[in-house]
Amino acid sequence: MSDLNIALFQPDIAQNVGTIMRMCACLDITLHVIEPCGFPWDRKKIRQSGMDYIDHVQLVRHDSWDHFLAHSDGARLILMTTKGAQPYTGFTYKSGDYLVAGSESTGAPDYVHDRADGRVLIEMSPQMRSLNVACATAMITGEALRQIK
Repeated sequence: MSDLNIALFQPDIAQNVGTIMRMCACLDITLHVIEPCGFPWDRKKIRQSGMDYIDHVQLVRHDSWDHFLAHSDGARLILMTTKGAQPYTGFTYKSGDYLVAGSESTGAPDYVHDRADGRVLIEMSPQMRSLNVACATAMITGEALRQIK
């Protein structure tokens, strides 16, 4: 099992969760979903993107941000955000980090930003708003794993 974790803060789109579940299963990364989700938790809908890989993912669902914080037990939280302070390729990741993604529609609220130990961004063309959360998570996860392993 990888020493890296991914946390999705109140995700809005089941298909993105399914895609990230598939990635986590393939890379042996624990996925944390911080609820409430912006969709009914429907394993069938999530399976459309995650396919049978979701049967192999270590998934931890948290009913609130506070529950997640208690579970993460002071580990470093690295927020992936368009409001990041540092390009993701210039950040130093450590074993045990939690890569946190905000919801697709609203991102992460101030209290999540305030708790983050690091805030990373993907530098993009200035006229573009953001990448799909699953794509961005994959890019940043790849860099974190490259550094850790």
